[in-house]
Amino acid sequence: MVVRALLAGEQILDVRKGGLHERDRHFGLRSTRCWLYPTFEHQRADLIKPAYRRWVDEGTDSGEVCIAGWVDIVGVARLADPDHVTALGSKLVWTDDYLATRLRWKRRDPLWVLVMRAHRLDQPRTIPVRAEYGGCSSWLDLADLPGDPSVLPAEPAVSDDSFAARLDLVARELPSGLESVEPTSAADAPWGGPAGPAMT
Repeated sequence: MVVRALLAGEQILDVRKGGLHERDRHFGLRSTRCWLYPTFEHQRADLIKPAYRRWVDEGTDSGEVCIAGWVDIVGVARLADPDHVTALGSKLVWTDDYLATRLRWKRRDPLWVLVMRAHRLDQPRTIPVRAEYGGCSSWLDLADLPGDPSVLPAEPAVSDDSFAARLDLVARELPSGLESVEPTSAADAPWGGPAGPAMT
């Protein structure tokens, strides 16, 4: 659902607390450039604003998944105040109730806000679903895609001007603004090797 929203240009944000299978049990920024891997484990229509419920999908049993794009994570913030989370509600496809639930889960951990510049592949890639891609985790290493997504032809989901304007609006909604991050180059990537990092 969020993958579709990002690639359609409907939002430039995602929120994260980390999954049950997260390394060290906490969310962390493993990479600032990553593939978008669509998953369906927590997808429910009542968690999505009515205008976007048409995108809710029951998933696939075909043994394959379509990878349609990737993101650069260009800014982050960590929130603990419910009012600050609510202020971002209009910029996400999630309902306010869902955002409040995410904030309450793992109360000692902040809710991460990720600002993402999404890119749509000119030619989406279909890859096999592997057993190691299952489970509740924010990050995967995709063995079937390049380590650096930018080597494949793609176009931004929103224009440069639109993205800059929306980024400015998000920064003004946050109490301490955004922490900027730079895209990780293939040479500096922490994952190493041929596998491409992916956010689920």
